[in-house]
Amino acid sequence: MSKESSISAQIIRQGGEVVVIMLVAAGLQALWGAHGLTTRTFCLVVLAAAFAKTVFFFVENLQHILMATRDNMPYHHVLGLMGVNMAQITVSFALDCWCLETAEPASFSSINAAWSQGEQMFEFFFFSVLNFSFFGFGDVTPQTIPAKLITMMEVLLAFFTVIFLLSDFVSLKDSLRIRKQHED
Repeated sequence: MSKESSISAQIIRQGGEVVVIMLVAAGLQALWGAHGLTTRTFCLVVLAAAFAKTVFFFVENLQHILMATRDNMPYHHVLGLMGVNMAQITVSFALDCWCLETAEPASFSSINAAWSQGEQMFEFFFFSVLNFSFFGFGDVTPQTIPAKLITMMEVLLAFFTVIFLLSDFVSLKDSLRIRKQHED
């Protein structure tokens, strides 16, 4: 497969992942709207979905780095690939927070119930970006255990993604290049 078709396949895959993330959030909201679950049960379902996505993104990030190293991908391509992945993660966690807040208002501080869904989504996206970037101004803070668990999952995934993978990519690539030279 050529590099161009590989990049195109990656773009299509990541676009599909964004669609799946949106569909999961819409499905969760529809599940809550059906009034078939208690608040506690719904929060557990949201937590389970967030955990599944955390595991998925953890594995996907690791695969991206291993693929980039194996294919000797230029660093700017790796950064682009990981940037898209990070955007997916922040949107995914923003949607998880929004789902929790929908079911259990006051799961997060400073979220006004009178705000439109768009305003609330913006606030959760802002919160998610701050969590992922380790800034955390404290404008919004988790107030319930499910909200705190989702926040912890995002911060741990961010740590793994940003600190471990991206910062070690160059040294990993160099060590594999040296190993390959010794094998030749």
